[in-house]
Amino acid sequence: GLLSVIRRLRGSQEQELRIVLLGLDNAGKTTLLKRLASEEVSTITPTQGFNIKSVQSHGFKLNVWDIGGQRSIRPYWRKYLGNTDLLIYVIDSADQKRFEETGQELAELTEEESLLGVPLLVFANKQDLVTAAPAAEIAEGLSLHTYRDREWQIQPCSALSGEGVQDGMNWISSQIMNRKK
Repeated sequence: GLLSVIRRLRGSQEQELRIVLLGLDNAGKTTLLKRLASEEVSTITPTQGFNIKSVQSHGFKLNVWDIGGQRSIRPYWRKYLGNTDLLIYVIDSADQKRFEETGQELAELTEEESLLGVPLLVFANKQDLVTAAPAAEIAEGLSLHTYRDREWQIQPCSALSGEGVQDGMNWISSQIMNRKK
């Protein structure tokens, strides 16, 4: 999990990173956060507000902010974006009726001044479901190829099984290492 990624990263002084985890309600953000923290993922309830998990290892402290995705909470997302080092956006790959809505939210987020140039990892979650759209199709629908002001990656995954989550974390570690150079 996340700890193994951090163990591979070595820093002389403690480096603290702020990661914001966003996406529509029911996309799997909290399940993903619990998976990253190596916690039990069998019972998850909708986030009413936010969850924060900090993981410390080998000179890195990752502070991950998981903010609820209900329509009534989304206007408050912007209040949490300051000093963000990396944005993780989670999409329910099987909820194709909401692709337009989630795409609009992501487009608005990436235009926020406080997120200019901030690397973006999109987790195309719930790939374990038969109705899940492939990550490449989602990337096309989100027009990720038009993002020129930041590094981005789309990662197919299942937060429930953990499949693909480590690959996303490997991409994050490569972003951290590139930034240190």
